[in-house]
Amino acid sequence: MRVLTSSVLLLAIMTVPMQAQTYDPRYPVCMKVYDAAFGGGERYDCSFTSLPQCRATASGRPAMCELNPYFARAQARRDGTYRRHQQIY
Repeated sequence: MRVLTSSVLLLAIMTVPMQAQTYDPRYPVCMKVYDAAFGGGERYDCSFTSLPQCRATASGRPAMCELNPYFARAQARRDGTYRRHQQIY
C-alpha cells in the first residue's frame, strides 16, 4: 500500500508543470505579471529599459514594475563602494 501511495504521489509531482524563476540580467526593469488565467501564480517579464516604459506596458493589467535585482551592470565600483542599481527614470 505504501508503494502504491508513493507511486501516485511521485506521478502527481512529476506531472505538475514547474518553471524556475528567471530574471534577464540584460535589462534593468522587470514587470511582475499576475496570471489568473493560468491557474494563478505570477511571472516576470524582464525586457524593459526604463520604469516609464514598463509602467506604460503594465497599465490596465494585473502587473507591477520593479527594478531587476540581477541586472548585469549592478556591480562594485572601482572606488570600492557597492552600487546595487543603476538610477532609472
